[in-house]
Amino acid sequence: MMKLKWTAFVVLAGCSLIMTPLGVAKDSSTTGDPERGQQLALQGDGSGAPCLACHGAMGEGNAAAAFPRIAGLNEDYLFRTMQAYQQGTRVNPAMSMNIDNFADADLRDLAAYFATLPVAEAGTEHSEVAPELLALGERLVTNGDWDAYIPPCASCHGPNNQGVDGNFPGLAGQHASYIKQQLLAWQQGQRRSDPLQLMEAVAKRLDAEQIDAVAAYLARQPAL
Repeated sequence: MMKLKWTAFVVLAGCSLIMTPLGVAKDSSTTGDPERGQQLALQGDGSGAPCLACHGAMGEGNAAAAFPRIAGLNEDYLFRTMQAYQQGTRVNPAMSMNIDNFADADLRDLAAYFATLPVAEAGTEHSEVAPELLALGERLVTNGDWDAYIPPCASCHGPNNQGVDGNFPGLAGQHASYIKQQLLAWQQGQRRSDPLQLMEAVAKRLDAEQIDAVAAYLARQPAL
């Protein structure tokens, strides 16, 4: 899974854990062992729930509960996100409790497993969103609003917002509920996992309608 290099300006959301059927093959681009990661995902860390309890059998997440889709996301990003939950730089009681007994090697294997999972079609939970809201989302995601110092998402998250290496997660096809949740967390200073807090600065320039628009538009874009 090769990603293009891209100039970075801003960071967005993170993610959690997922599940899929048996029989995952080792991908030459992964550094962890996806087969072992699959076993760990099935059994959990010994004290918490297995990954599928929140993130679904195919890593599709849960839009209603704002649990993210992480199937096919970058391995390094997933690994660092799980580390952040363990270390407390990202706060989510369920995530921290469910992975607290995993060693770094376990997290690396889990991340490799999740990265190999196929990505489902873009979410449909926003099928009735007003065209005007989607048009606003498209403008912000694609062009930004430079008068308000809001850069386009792709300036960091790559072409078509597919993600860039381990630093910038793919946003296309992510659940709108999760994107909105994380934008609000950045806006309210509840996410501290980025040393520069670049995303916090951008999120604070978005109003409620703009957040809804960005989340709705990104959720409808295909994750390639």
